[in-house]
Amino acid sequence: MLVVDDEPLNVDLVEQELGAAGYKTVSAASGEQAVIVAAKSRPDLILLDVMMPGMDGYAVCQSLKQSEATRDIPVVFLTALTDTFEKVRAFKLGAVDYVTKPFQPEELLARVGTHIALRREIEAHRKSRATIQRLVDEMRHDMVGDSPAARRLREQIAQVAPTDSTVLIQGETGTGKELVARAIHEASRRRERALVTVNCAALPRELVESELFGHEKGAFTGATQQRRGRFELADGGTLFLDEVGELPLEAQAKLLRVLQSGEFDRVGGTRALHADVRVIAATNRDLQAQVTAGRFRSDLYYRLNVFPITVPPLRERRGDIPGLAQHFAAKASRKLGKPLRDLSGTFLERAGAYDWPGNIRELENMVERALILADGELLFPAAAPAAGDAESLEDVERSHIRSVLERTRWVIEGDKGAARILGLNPSTLRGRLRKLGIRKTS
Repeated sequence: MLVVDDEPLNVDLVEQELGAAGYKTVSAASGEQAVIVAAKSRPDLILLDVMMPGMDGYAVCQSLKQSEATRDIPVVFLTALTDTFEKVRAFKLGAVDYVTKPFQPEELLARVGTHIALRREIEAHRKSRATIQRLVDEMRHDMVGDSPAARRLREQIAQVAPTDSTVLIQGETGTGKELVARAIHEASRRRERALVTVNCAALPRELVESELFGHEKGAFTGATQQRRGRFELADGGTLFLDEVGELPLEAQAKLLRVLQSGEFDRVGGTRALHADVRVIAATNRDLQAQVTAGRFRSDLYYRLNVFPITVPPLRERRGDIPGLAQHFAAKASRKLGKPLRDLSGTFLERAGAYDWPGNIRELENMVERALILADGELLFPAAAPAAGDAESLEDVERSHIRSVLERTRWVIEGDKGAARILGLNPSTLRGRLRKLGIRKTS
């Protein structure tokens, strides 16, 4: 707090009351000194006398509100002037309160406490808005595009990020669901804590519960020591459950319990543990259809589906493709240490007509491969999809997939498999092979 008064006894009295309440104070004995001290110390609140020689309190307040460095600091006039005109003048200059002398210590502390709490709330809101704006800027960098679908996605992230609500992100493989989850976490109040990611599809069925909730020593064969699960690791932060539709039913029941009560048990444990975790789930499956088929619990589905976000496929935001392609070309240039080249007009024309079954991930992979092979000023991806009717598009897709399979020697799964390169789930790729009639010829 900054206490401004030309009478030392008044300053001592106010500082004594504030100090007893736990507040730290600095003081100024003149208006001129008050302006300097306020700009240097940036106090949370200024208690300002009016009648001072030279620069009076009104002039001080006006000067503070005209300066970018001090305009947001709340000013409370503390003066013996009781005339209504004086109060109106103070408020017009930007003061937040007007306390008359002699004051009751309880009244002064109550008003100071109210204004400090309000200032902190405003600061927290301002920081939250600043974080969301930073998020939007980052999203414009990582999720290039200004199509209605892209703008709507950014709006939804900004709306739900400051809350603790559970989010269900739905979308096809390769659309950027994990990026959306990370953006929500980074704009939330939990951003200083961990974002823990679990790929539910990659968990062995017999180890799902151990991965999520941990286990005690001796809980099962091979459990040689106690292990903390992902919920414990994410305590205070965010847990991202990718491909949540792949969880077995027994694990779904335990997940529901955590979402409802915050409690869970380690495998082999005898006492309930508690975790303060925000859950964001993602799936490329139709969970409602899974519920109907009995493969996903309806109560868990409704508990996850508090705030649904659907990430649009690339074919629904074709106008974003040129910007995305150029963005990925710049990203690949930095990664590979190769000069940045523009994409050829032919490629962009064909890319706009292609359906991109692997979505943004497929586009990024294709552009990176093109830059690796490039030896001219323009990028001409060998697998650039061709424009034309539906039959020619299928021909291009067939050729593209076959060329990737041949490079991987027809290995579909794994880090170096065709599915990973194409940005598809192995099951999705096998479905495309059947539909397009692609078979290994030798």
